[in-house]
Amino acid sequence: MGGPGDPPEGTPEGAPAGGEDEYRSVVFDESFVRAARLQEYSAQERIGDHAPAVRRRPPPLRRGLSRQALALVMLIMIAFGTAIYMSVRNPYQSPAARRAVEPLRMTVVPLAPQSPVPGAADAAFLYAHSPAADFRIGAEGITLPAARRTAHFSDSQIVTALTTAKEYIVRSALYPEVVLGEQIRAPRVLLDSDQLDQFDASFTHPSADGLHAPTGWLVRFDAKQVSLADPGIRVSGNLGIAETDAETLEVTADHTFVYALRPAAASATARISLFTVRRELHFRFDRDDLRLRQTQLLVSSVQAGPLACSSDAVDHLRPLLAGQTAGTAGPAGTDPYATGTTAALCGTLAGSALPKV
Repeated sequence: MGGPGDPPEGTPEGAPAGGEDEYRSVVFDESFVRAARLQEYSAQERIGDHAPAVRRRPPPLRRGLSRQALALVMLIMIAFGTAIYMSVRNPYQSPAARRAVEPLRMTVVPLAPQSPVPGAADAAFLYAHSPAADFRIGAEGITLPAARRTAHFSDSQIVTALTTAKEYIVRSALYPEVVLGEQIRAPRVLLDSDQLDQFDASFTHPSADGLHAPTGWLVRFDAKQVSLADPGIRVSGNLGIAETDAETLEVTADHTFVYALRPAAASATARISLFTVRRELHFRFDRDDLRLRQTQLLVSSVQAGPLACSSDAVDHLRPLLAGQTAGTAGPAGTDPYATGTTAALCGTLAGSALPKV
C-alpha cells in the first residue's frame, strides 16, 4: 500500500520516490546555517516592527585565522625573549675591547752552595734527610683551593682557571720530556695565542733580557749534563685566585720542586744529589682564555740551586752535582750602559736547604 500522496499504483519507475527525496543531496548542517548571508526575522519581530521577512547578516568573524596569527606572534615573542636571556646569561661573551696581553716578565736567580753538594747512592735516602721529606710526589703536590664563585665569575669558571694553571705547572716542571729538554710543546699549547711569539723567540734566541729566558717559561736541564735519578719529583706549594675586575681572574702559584739528579753519562751506581727550584708564577685569565682553557703567564720568578753564580741559567739550568762546589766566581758582569739587558743576579743557597748526609 502506498504512502500518503503516492499514486495508487506506486511511484512510477524513474520518478522521484517522494517529495523529500528531491532534496536528499542538499545537507543543511549547522555550519551551513551559520554561514548564510540572509536571516529570516521571527514572526514576533515581523509583527512588532513591520520589518521585511529577511535581513542581511554581518560577515562571520575569521576566528581560525586570528588564533593562528596570535600563535605566531607568541612564538616570535618567546624566541626573541629567549635570545635576549641567553645573551645576558652567557658567561663567555667577550668584552667590546679585550685588554692587550702583556709579555711575560721573568727573573732567574741561581743559588750557590757554600760547601760541596751532598750526595748518596739512594734518592729516597736523600729525600728523607732533606726539607722535602714530607713533600708529595708529582701533580699530587699541586693542590687546588676551594672554588667559590665571585661577583662576576661562576664556580665552574673558577675551577677552569685553577685547573688550567695547575696543568701548566705540571707540564712545565713535572713532565720528564720537558724537564730534560726533549720537547716544549706540552706547556706551549696552554698559552694565550698572543704570547706564543714571545715563547717561540725565547727558545730560538734566548736572552738575559728578562723577557726571553727559556727557564722563565719552564724548568729545563741540559740533558747532556744530568739525568733524572728518580722520576718521582717532590712538590709542595699553594695556589690562590682572585677576581681583579669584571672581566679578569688572576691565579698566583708558589711551589717548590725537588729533583733527584745524577751525571748523564754516569752509571746507575753514581751518587745522586738533590736540586731545588722555587717558582712563583702569576697567571691571568679573561673570558676568552676560560672558554679556550688557556692562560696568560704574566710573571715568573725562579730561584734554583745548587748552581754556580757564573753558570748561564738562561737557556738551561746547569746544576752542581754531588761533591761539586760553586767556586769563588761571582755572577756574570752587568754593563749598565747596555740596553735591553737585566742585571745578573745570584744568591747563596742556605745550608738548611741541603740534605743532611
